[in-house]
Amino acid sequence: MSPSSLELVLVAFILILPFLYETSRAFRYYFKFFIYYGIVMTTAVVVIPIMMCRPKDVKNLLLASALCRHISSLVGLKWELRGQEYLEKEQACIIVANHQSSLDILGMFDIWPIMDKCTVVAKKELFYAWPFGLAAWLCGLIFIDRLNSDKARATINKATTIIKEKKIKMWVFPEGTRNNTGNILPFKKGAFHVAIAAQVPVLPVVFSSYYFLDNNKKEFESGNIIITTLPPITTEGLSKNDVEDLMNRTRAVMLEAFTVTSKDFMCRINTMRQGLTLPITVIEQKRTNLLQCSLLQNIDKLNKYKNLYNLNN
Repeated sequence: MSPSSLELVLVAFILILPFLYETSRAFRYYFKFFIYYGIVMTTAVVVIPIMMCRPKDVKNLLLASALCRHISSLVGLKWELRGQEYLEKEQACIIVANHQSSLDILGMFDIWPIMDKCTVVAKKELFYAWPFGLAAWLCGLIFIDRLNSDKARATINKATTIIKEKKIKMWVFPEGTRNNTGNILPFKKGAFHVAIAAQVPVLPVVFSSYYFLDNNKKEFESGNIIITTLPPITTEGLSKNDVEDLMNRTRAVMLEAFTVTSKDFMCRINTMRQGLTLPITVIEQKRTNLLQCSLLQNIDKLNKYKNLYNLNN
């Protein structure tokens, strides 16, 4: 029995797939996002019947993260968490994080077992992206209408009462939109109003720069990301008059952490490009010195560290 035309096309596509992946930047970009979204949607279909047994329970997110954490490895991403002691503490708080891409969710999947009980504030449009939207609703995500601030505030205030009672963390992206420009956009005040009204701490979480991703050029290469959890910022005794100051202080410490961790990885990349063999553990021990280097300067200093490491070993 001779193969059908469809079978021949399928075989040809499978054979050419590795070639396209290695040679075409745009193909690699779309293929990785296809893998990412495809697995998430498939997983949503699988877990929805299970989650229906305990609807709107944030613990459902632990199941989702366990099934989706491997996606990072498939698309070539590695996550490194710093400040775990702040994130694993059982407390009600408002987590504020910078938002660079939908890939942020993969980082959240990686640390969800540490956060344990955590929900996310998301735009209501995501609810209609079924089956993902339905699974997210069953996981207790808080969907808000960004075009109706009064309704959005009422929804969050209602949820805040629950998170205080059950010591649940609430994750918010205060920039309000994705931004992968090497900076952190000005924050919106909503999350800080909620934190002060509920008298719960603000917990800043910072994703280092996505240097491996460029949506305009359709680049999505392998990369490492540092997730830094900073010490909680108390809101005890603060009033609505302190919202702007709290917001500015939070953004300032997050911007500093973003700059430091992003520069850290740029120095690592520079080290590898210069052909040095220092392990990352050694680079971490000398991070204060390495952060002073740029891609084109201080190569001599790095070589000294290499020689020192060779002498010690």
